[in-house]
Amino acid sequence: MEIQGKNLPYNLQFQLQAILIAAILTLFFKNSNAEMFNPSHENFLTVKSKEYSFSTNSKGDGVCTLNEMEGEQLGMVEKTGTQFLVKGLPFFVNGFNTYWLMVFAADHSTRGKVSEVFRQAAEVGLNVCRTWAFNDAGWRALQVSPSVYDEEVFKGLDFVVSEARSHHIRLILSFCNNWEDYGGKAQYVKWGKEAGLNLTSDDEFFMDPTIKGYYKAHVERVLTRINTFTNVKYKDDPTIFAWELINEPRCLLDPSGDTLQTWIEEMAQFVKSVDPIHLLEIGVEGFYGPSTPEKLQQNPNSYMGEVGTDFIRNHQTPGIDFASVHIYSDNWLPDSFSDEHFDFVKSWMQDHMDDAEKLLNMPVVFGEFGVSLKDERFTTEFREAFIGRVHKMLLMSKKRGGSGGGSLLWQLFPEGIEHMDDGYAVVLAKSPTTSNVLSVHATKLRKVNSESPWKNLSSEDDELSHDEL
Repeated sequence: MEIQGKNLPYNLQFQLQAILIAAILTLFFKNSNAEMFNPSHENFLTVKSKEYSFSTNSKGDGVCTLNEMEGEQLGMVEKTGTQFLVKGLPFFVNGFNTYWLMVFAADHSTRGKVSEVFRQAAEVGLNVCRTWAFNDAGWRALQVSPSVYDEEVFKGLDFVVSEARSHHIRLILSFCNNWEDYGGKAQYVKWGKEAGLNLTSDDEFFMDPTIKGYYKAHVERVLTRINTFTNVKYKDDPTIFAWELINEPRCLLDPSGDTLQTWIEEMAQFVKSVDPIHLLEIGVEGFYGPSTPEKLQQNPNSYMGEVGTDFIRNHQTPGIDFASVHIYSDNWLPDSFSDEHFDFVKSWMQDHMDDAEKLLNMPVVFGEFGVSLKDERFTTEFREAFIGRVHKMLLMSKKRGGSGGGSLLWQLFPEGIEHMDDGYAVVLAKSPTTSNVLSVHATKLRKVNSESPWKNLSSEDDELSHDEL
């Protein structure tokens, strides 16, 4: 409504404006009482925006769509130097791995487990989940063959993204696996052989142009996917914290690291050409390579320096936004016991945080860590102390404004699927003391975030006591 009052006397203009304002306020409060504050009214559950809407449906199945207001509140995660930020405020990764979410979400009979694990994770203060955005051939395959997809499985991934958003959890989505689980590079090479390519090693995944084309096509398909629950493209969705090129890549065919480095450079450039907004990481385990021979002794053993990865060189690649490191001393130090594992965790983490800060100028996320209870050397109490050591190292880095960007526990399970447990699964409903460890860490992180990141540590925070371990 437009008021044409430019030529009216001033007092009359003022009176008309006052009457108009009063009428508008009356109408507003009348509608507010009748509709806006009436939970039974559909407008209470649906807010229209310029681009897309949010709605919580009456079925109670957790399906929701992203709205403009919530999207503004969420914000994209960014990186400035060694720090993660959201809208200028610090962001710290305190999360978990649950790799099977998509395949469970693809079937309505198991979809509830996805909601359950997100709910339990949120209750203890976890904020990031790393999971697979791939399943190549096999059971409930996403990619049945190159560029051929099962739409129902893709809808399962859509559900994972929307459900994570509804529980205020961000996602790291990995595009492929180095290992044969869920297909991985071996399946890509198999597809190449079926197409007539003369391939003799799974590591030719990193070399063959046709195979690299298969991979790029999958990446683009995921990035440009429009979520059927939210109507938002994945590459535009702030629910997604970061993309991961490949889980734990190794290229034994070329210990020099040149082959894998060339692949990382090519794929990082490709991902950023399609999605320049989201953060990107590689997914490496953190082993030092030939470019830094003085650091090879920091690897768990000499073999790890010959698997084709190179922590420093890999992370100097343009387009890679933060460093990834894994921690599996139970596998890497098979003959060691308690004190040696804690010593390793301390030195392994500190070395990588120092390098990320001084050489790479980026955050480092310890993307997988855990202890298998199938190993008779370890108990639940030891695992909780191990988790506590990782958390403590990160808190110390966080308090001084260092590069420690966070960690993701391997792995979180809901009840009822313990048959899939690889020994590392933490079932929060059955692990009250472990839940408490995670919850306490989340509380400490919130406290540190409210304080100056450059505040000096007190002496009692410098080390974990033997009682804590």
